[in-house]
Amino acid sequence: MSRASTAELGRLRWRCRRGMKELDLLLSGWLDRHQDSAGAPELAAFARLLEQQDPLLMAWVAGRGLPDDPAVAAIICDITGR
Repeated sequence: MSRASTAELGRLRWRCRRGMKELDLLLSGWLDRHQDSAGAPELAAFARLLEQQDPLLMAWVAGRGLPDDPAVAAIICDITGR
C-alpha cells in the first residue's frame, strides 16, 4: 500500500470543505482517521465521493440511499457507522 503524498492529502482536505459544517466534520473526520492507512484505491474512492453535490452527500449520510459505486458506498458506511 503506497502512502499518499502530503500534497494529495492537502488537496483532499481542501475538498472536504463544504457548504455544510456537518459535512465538513464528517468528511474531514474520515480523512483524519484514514490518511495514514488508506491505500490509493480507497483514497481514489474518497476523491470520487468528494465530487458529489452536498445535498446528495447529506442524503447518503442520513441513510437515504447509497451510491452505486461500491467503494464509495463503503466509505459512506464507514463514515456513518452502518
